[in-house]
Amino acid sequence: MLFCDLMGEFQQFEQDFYQTGYYIDEQGHTLAYSYDVNDSTNPAYYDDGTGVLDPSSQQHYSGRLYQPAMPSGTVSDTGTNSPEEEPPLLEELGINFDHIWQKTLTVLNPFKPADGSIMNETDLTGPILFCIALGVTLMMAGKAHFGYVYGISATACIGMYILLSLMSSLSVSYGCVASVLGYCLLPMVALSAFAVFYSLQGVLGTVLVLLVICWCSLSASKIFISTLAMEGQQLLVAYPCALLYGIFALLTIF
Repeated sequence: MLFCDLMGEFQQFEQDFYQTGYYIDEQGHTLAYSYDVNDSTNPAYYDDGTGVLDPSSQQHYSGRLYQPAMPSGTVSDTGTNSPEEEPPLLEELGINFDHIWQKTLTVLNPFKPADGSIMNETDLTGPILFCIALGVTLMMAGKAHFGYVYGISATACIGMYILLSLMSSLSVSYGCVASVLGYCLLPMVALSAFAVFYSLQGVLGTVLVLLVICWCSLSASKIFISTLAMEGQQLLVAYPCALLYGIFALLTIF
């Protein structure tokens, strides 16, 4: 009696086991299907008088998994783009050597029209380098004034930011003001390097100092009026710039 019950349960398990299976479509994709073993329309149905499915009539699973192709322009599973699509590290840091070179040429030529789209960028790489260069040249002349250079620069940027905010109808950013004033410090760096080899406390030194102050002031005011649309106000902007670069000139002379 127990043996008969076990055989009945085994046959029931065998029938349940063959209720589902796999088949391979025309494209080679493995798909699941279900069927009834007693359905005569089933291609795997085999009636030997017992109503049991013949396993040998099934198509075997090939082991291939269907993996849909990722559409172009989508993000991968990790959430990041491929290494070929990632921007360069310097671009992510906001360092553009081409724009730095264009800004430097604009400062070196006070009569060259400034590109407002480039000069409006908050680029502090060049200004920091020029401030360090000014401090190094002053130190080579026996004047360790790094603190004065950074302190005067920060105070002047705050003052110019407030002044330009009152004068301009466009919005002014503190980073843009610091960037322009820092780039226009380049002629003062050249004057400080000249002071390492030659004293500026004479007629020639006074002429060079006045020339460099005018150079820096005209370059800064030219960039400010082109960036902030302040036509006809260049002299008003050049005056506070001349006061700022005059302080740096005093550090260079004395």
